[in-house]
Amino acid sequence: MNRDAKSGQEIEFEGNGRGEKPGIREGSAWSRREFLANSAGLAAAGALGGLVADVPLSAREITKRGSATDWPDRAAAPAPGKPLRIIIDTDPGIDDAMAIFLALRSPELKVEAITPVCGNVPLEFTLPNALRLVEIAGRTDVPVAAGASQPLLRRLATASHVHGANGLAGVDFPEPKIKPVRETAPEIIRRIVRENPGEITLVAVGPLTNVALALRADPELAGMIPAITIMGGSLSGGNITPAAEFNLYVDPEAARIVFDANIPLTMVGLDVTHKCLLSEQQIKQLEAANNPVSQAAGKIMRATYERMSKGGEVTVIALHDALAVASLIDPGVITRKNYYVEVETEGEWTAGETLGWDGSRPIRRSAPMETSAPEPPPAEIPYKPNAQVAVGVDPDRLFNLLIPRLTGNAA
Repeated sequence: MNRDAKSGQEIEFEGNGRGEKPGIREGSAWSRREFLANSAGLAAAGALGGLVADVPLSAREITKRGSATDWPDRAAAPAPGKPLRIIIDTDPGIDDAMAIFLALRSPELKVEAITPVCGNVPLEFTLPNALRLVEIAGRTDVPVAAGASQPLLRRLATASHVHGANGLAGVDFPEPKIKPVRETAPEIIRRIVRENPGEITLVAVGPLTNVALALRADPELAGMIPAITIMGGSLSGGNITPAAEFNLYVDPEAARIVFDANIPLTMVGLDVTHKCLLSEQQIKQLEAANNPVSQAAGKIMRATYERMSKGGEVTVIALHDALAVASLIDPGVITRKNYYVEVETEGEWTAGETLGWDGSRPIRRSAPMETSAPEPPPAEIPYKPNAQVAVGVDPDRLFNLLIPRLTGNAA
């Protein structure tokens, strides 16, 4: 989930604690894209809690396979009767919990792994939260692998004022009994995808740090991933800043790597998720059902509702991440449109903004500074979509899927 734009709370920052050398992050004339393409920058960006990306290739050099319109065969649904195999990359998170529960209780999906990342709260909370959620769902067969504890280049911005200090609305769940696997998140993503090329869809509902690290460490990996669905971005303004949606704001450099990787990508952003609002009546339905998943979901959403409604304005809660998962179970829950999406990384006020271009108007990069060496004026960029963006949604269809799955009343 993302920071509530109406909350009026300050963004919370965590120090990076990496002791980077002067001149790598500061005082450099490189753009962030050039930084990520440079081997020295890559070493700094990859050294996150022992997660080291070891291939000094730029995101655009990873693969060149064509635009979104060339992808239908690669992103095709699984054979009839077979579940879609997915890895969930997440930062639980209240609505991440709803998304994970939905995935684990849907026979149309086979969750191969869950890879927590820092985001809504630090990794020290998102990791045990993921372990708790699979225990509650009775799915301890699903491996959970610890991911990045910091964004690639930036300090971590969190949203515990929305998700509670522990990420699950402050609800006090027991400590998880199971442990994470020894592999890191990028390692398990790489291994599972390589063992099953063309079969594993990535579902990323948090900052994209883990996915970016996996792609940077293994340049061939992108060609083995049939599709990625993300909850993130927006064509209509942000919720953490006027420009940026929270997940992409937290790690815009990682998001740019993922959008540049030429993986068939569906962006489920604020344009549609802000229309998927869980009401108190639906919370009561969750509370009334007598199963561990529904009871846990009801407690999390009730605590969230009570905290957010204290100001007298909030009577519904947006379920951002659950919509991304639901779109894999029922593709008709959203309407998609091809766009070229560029993630802004260099703007002082716009980092994390997703600029969507549908080809209807010319687009150019900014004109060179007056002091720069003479060069031709910026050329118009040819239109080549890199994503399918959710532009419409049927909220009733989402909740008619979600609530019965969590309460155990699905037909």
